Amino acid sequence: MSAAAPDSARAGVFEALGDPVRRRLLELLVPGEQPAGALVTALQARARITQPAVSQHLRVLREAGLVRVRAEGTRRLYAVDDVGTAAARAWLARFEDTFAQPLDALATELVRGRRERRRAGAARDEAAG
Repeated sequence: MSAAAPDSARAGVFEALGDPVRRRLLELLVPGEQPAGALVTALQARARITQPAVSQHLRVLREAGLVRVRAEGTRRLYAVDDVGTAAARAWLARFEDTFAQPLDALATELVRGRRERRRAGAARDEAAG
């Protein structure tokens, strides 16, 4: 497997997540496995969407490795695929340090600003009293 293959697979995950309907489907699946009909009903409660459109969104999520499906008689039950979501989390984890340092610096500046405001307030109170 080439180094580009994992990156292209991850790109498919993030392309799939680029659609708000697909993100909502994942949110609906977080509590656990759901039948396709229940997912359609939940989405239709918020927006006009057809059952075939929901099926297409589920197919995209399945092909991206974010959901899995199993048949139970004539029903299709969908669930979050932990392998696919773990791959997305692993890719995003590479950026944690990128975000951590500026956020740490911001926290330090906020504390410094509060301390300076308290000192200035205390100095005013002392001068007034």
